Amino acid sequence: MVNTVAGPVDISELGFTLMHEHVLVKSPGVAENFPSVWDREAEMERAAAKLRDAAARGVKTIVDCTTVDLGRDIEFVAEVARHSGVQIIACTGMYYDVPRYFHSRSADVMAELFIQEIREGIAGTGIKAGIIKCATDEAGMTAPVEKVVRAAARAHRATGAPITTHTYAAGEMGTRQQDILAEEGVDLSRVIIGHSGDSKDTEYLLRLLGHGSYIGMDRFGLDMLLPTADRVATVALLCRMGHADRMILSHDATSYIDWYERWMVERATPNWHYNFIPDTVIPALRQAGVTDDQIRQMTIDNPRRIFEQCEPY
Repeated sequence: MVNTVAGPVDISELGFTLMHEHVLVKSPGVAENFPSVWDREAEMERAAAKLRDAAARGVKTIVDCTTVDLGRDIEFVAEVARHSGVQIIACTGMYYDVPRYFHSRSADVMAELFIQEIREGIAGTGIKAGIIKCATDEAGMTAPVEKVVRAAARAHRATGAPITTHTYAAGEMGTRQQDILAEEGVDLSRVIIGHSGDSKDTEYLLRLLGHGSYIGMDRFGLDMLLPTADRVATVALLCRMGHADRMILSHDATSYIDWYERWMVERATPNWHYNFIPDTVIPALRQAGVTDDQIRQMTIDNPRRIFEQCEPY
């Protein structure tokens, strides 16, 4: 079983899963104090409609990698799941904007809160997280970020929930994450090194794979970071090399993000949405020689395997 925002489901029911998405990303505290900037009902219907569109294309589940420092609103996400019919797995953990509250507190304090969100639920709702997130970006493994990575490892070992990460691929941050997680005793085959698809450096990607982790080819549509053609070619090459069983596909997309005006997002990233993989990427992968069995591995079998291993150790 795996926890979704609507309750536990059997892993056999996950189906086509986008393993790194968001429903909404908000600046914490802004809409709560300036409510005029946020239309909750309109954004809820917008998000549900977008997910219904994805469901019509075969998407059955998404993993929402929105943490508290990205403005996670778990009740909003649960309502979107009800309205859309898409299964949503929520995360615990943190992004790299680590709240100052945690700067003076230990990794164990942080880990206990992550464990609580997995075992008991988030913010008193009873909605349980199903995956743990940590993040390392361009600034590298700063002290607060390292604390989060170590807390994620400890929460993972206590609960068995898998770990998914945000990385800065250009700086090869995934290898540093693997180093810290391994120091904490984590089996790296239970970790997804996220945003690896921002790189076409196969030597780097093979190093990540060589340590046993899954790699997230999970920013399709963000062409300013790496064009779709390069992302497709990299996935196809790794498939030919026999690594379809260690890749997942996703977009890192969101229905709402308050960091930018909506028109800016739509103009800069017209392909950054939940439908891009079903509509465009999968046909392009087939054209590049990726087989239907390999596509199934990356979209159905690998997500199921990731959640199959949810045992503490």
